[in-house]
Amino acid sequence: MTGRLSLLALGCFALMLLLPSSPARADAIDGHSCHNKEGYLSIRGPDIVTPGGVHMQGDYGRHSFSYVAPSADPHAGETINMILMNEYTVHLTVGAAGETPPQVWHRCQAPVS
Repeated sequence: MTGRLSLLALGCFALMLLLPSSPARADAIDGHSCHNKEGYLSIRGPDIVTPGGVHMQGDYGRHSFSYVAPSADPHAGETINMILMNEYTVHLTVGAAGETPPQVWHRCQAPVS
């Protein structure tokens, strides 16, 4: 019986090695996002680099983020709300929820300076 269990365990291990692995999925809003007209932003916990290049803090939730746009940014003084839709897409709205249609932002690489 012990031999059969060892053989079964070895077979399961070999099967696991043969199965394709999948890439890690983004399950948090943290990271770099780009929009073709609005530019680039970066979120890391409560820290954000806004499209205007301002380093500041906002209200962080694992799948959401909001902040009041600084004077250097488009939409200065407005509340910016973001929600992670999937591993590649963030929806951004300006002002109160439903006030504007969402902008679709996509994951991107950090800009090189």
